[in-house]
Amino acid sequence: MNFIKKFSLTVVSLSLFAVFGLAQDQGAGGVSTGEAKVYTSKRTVGIVDEKAPKIYEDVTPQTPLKDFRCVSGTKDKAYIVETTGCTAAVIDFDNDGRPDIFLLNASTIDAENGKEKAPKSALYRNLGNWRFEDVTEKAGIANERWGMGVAVGDYDNDGFSDIFVSNYGVSRLYKNNGNGTFTDVAPKVGLDLKGWYTGASFGDYDKDGKLDLFVPAYLEFDLKNLPVSPLDVGKGTATGRNFCQFRGQPVMCGPRGLKGAKDRLFHQKADGTFEDVSEKAGVKDEGNYYGFSSVFVDVDNDKDVDLLVVNDSTPKQLYINNGDGTFEESGYPSGIALNENGREQAGMGLGVGDYDNDGRVDFHITNFSDDSNTLYRNDGEANFTDITFQAGLGEVSIPFLGWGTTFLDYDNDGWKDVAVANGHVYPVVDNFQWGTSYAQQILLFKNLKPAGTNNLVRFERVAAAPNTALSAAMVARGIVVADFDSDGRLDMLVNNQDSAPCLMKNAGDTKGNWLALKLVGDTAKKTPKDAIGSTVYVTTGKLRQRFDVTSGAGYASQNEQLIHIGLGDAAKIDALEIVWANGETQKVAVEKINQLMTVKQ
Repeated sequence: MNFIKKFSLTVVSLSLFAVFGLAQDQGAGGVSTGEAKVYTSKRTVGIVDEKAPKIYEDVTPQTPLKDFRCVSGTKDKAYIVETTGCTAAVIDFDNDGRPDIFLLNASTIDAENGKEKAPKSALYRNLGNWRFEDVTEKAGIANERWGMGVAVGDYDNDGFSDIFVSNYGVSRLYKNNGNGTFTDVAPKVGLDLKGWYTGASFGDYDKDGKLDLFVPAYLEFDLKNLPVSPLDVGKGTATGRNFCQFRGQPVMCGPRGLKGAKDRLFHQKADGTFEDVSEKAGVKDEGNYYGFSSVFVDVDNDKDVDLLVVNDSTPKQLYINNGDGTFEESGYPSGIALNENGREQAGMGLGVGDYDNDGRVDFHITNFSDDSNTLYRNDGEANFTDITFQAGLGEVSIPFLGWGTTFLDYDNDGWKDVAVANGHVYPVVDNFQWGTSYAQQILLFKNLKPAGTNNLVRFERVAAAPNTALSAAMVARGIVVADFDSDGRLDMLVNNQDSAPCLMKNAGDTKGNWLALKLVGDTAKKTPKDAIGSTVYVTTGKLRQRFDVTSGAGYASQNEQLIHIGLGDAAKIDALEIVWANGETQKVAVEKINQLMTVKQ
């Protein structure tokens, strides 16, 4: 039986990782299509098409990024903490107009126990023309803790972007000093959180002009009291059903069976310090869900930011902003807590964007293998519909284990496409013909625009040309998007576990026009300096696009915070409207396209 069709009939709600004492055996089969070779092996699962055009070129070997390795535990991945790290951020830390790269490293249990030196994160300054300089030591941003997530925001409104790093252990807030260096001020401002924190998001939820911070938490995990591991089974110290299984094979345990941790919402006070307002604001996380990714964004178009939290193996949470400093949790009534079958999913990554150009922000969420990723269409008034399979994003994603995801207009045609970083958590899958693999390809889906009587937007997977970034197999986690070479085409970067990252140059035959916007908020009007929480509407002919300035999302990673607008064949912009984070609306005349334009409030 065709593998993809078989699983479309038998999708179940799976934990991200193993359930104690439960074998999750779903079977497997061969795959073939008439369009391109689809194969499964001990190395990778994916599509390679000899006739496919080259779209993304791997330029890592010509940069110092080739020497970076994200170290995440041992090769055995015996414990869940070893499987989730390796994320990334794009930040123009020196304000020279070129996007720089921050690669967050993970760690090892031995390093955490002081038995070996902790791995270092890395900051690369963009010198232009695909040249980068490692400035980690000079900048003072090596972290040397077990990095789990990164979010960018100018929290002190000084015009220089700062970096919040969520760690397993103690988190950091790196203040940008404006001279090429950073200082960890987390203890000073009350953000030196202790525990396992993940994909944070900055946002001004109370419209006082100062960025607040939401930090999801994953597990209460104690290195001195580790759960049973597959290594214990091999040693004979765990027997029978006293261990965790995936398809009958012993694997590391979690998250189910382990205790979830409590999310935190921090309000920034007038003096620049942060106070925990989780309970007072109604962001209580009463279920102690396994949080991974989050974003502040205006879901219901009422000119204040709401909050979406993606959780592993538990329902997603949507907190609607009441406009008075409090939120109402509306995950279930909104339709976004579960998938179309009413099941919890193992959510990891979060893509944010208006893919159907109807003026409402939509979400793409990645999940475990043997389950599909999920596309939620925003129907208005904070109501969502799971449109995944109708949109063509369901069946193809089932063999893959998705992490970072993002909307991007890679071909500048005015319609947002979808990219997904993939990689399994169980190395043992390569020992069996299970229709999946440990290292996996990146998925890129082209937006085919509305079609049919109901104007449904569908996506089509872009086949990978041989020996390109899309054909490579990776154990990927974080994915970020930026125009690294300022040529008007969006490039990508993926941080991988136990190997070099993949820096992907957009080499496609893209002829569409474009415009990039840098927004600068007026703090005197109570808009954050970096304009996080602002929304842009761009009209060309009958097409009206929406873009949001956000922090975080992806998978615990950070895209470039410029607004990149694909214009297709349009030679001019008919209207550009900005709804600033304070709710003020501004119309801007655009005299020239195919350039970066700075707009001040």
